[in-house]
Amino acid sequence: MAFIVLFSTLSFTIESHYCGNNLIDTAVFSKVKNCGMESSATTLIKKSCCKDEVVVVQGQDQLKLNTFDDLNVNQQILFTSYVYSYISLFISLPKQVIPNEGYAPPNLFCDIQVLDETFLI
Repeated sequence: MAFIVLFSTLSFTIESHYCGNNLIDTAVFSKVKNCGMESSATTLIKKSCCKDEVVVVQGQDQLKLNTFDDLNVNQQILFTSYVYSYISLFISLPKQVIPNEGYAPPNLFCDIQVLDETFLI
């Protein structure tokens, strides 16, 4: 849902530079590179063969924000029960008491698997 809101409000421009009928460069979010024909002295005398096209894609600039009061009674009950059941998932359980936590395991005098020569493969 966040991606839909992000891309619906995103605005950007696409710039294209044509020299004659040939596409020279296309740029998004930056300036387009030209072919260098505009800066020559001959453009003052005759009409330039180059043209720039700018396409502006406008995103949505106003979002309608609903409040809890805008919902009808059934939607309010559904939303409230959903939030309550979702929050109850994260209620922690009481801490478990381990009675033998302070005791160390007994020392092994010999390895039983090696002594009986039984190994799991």
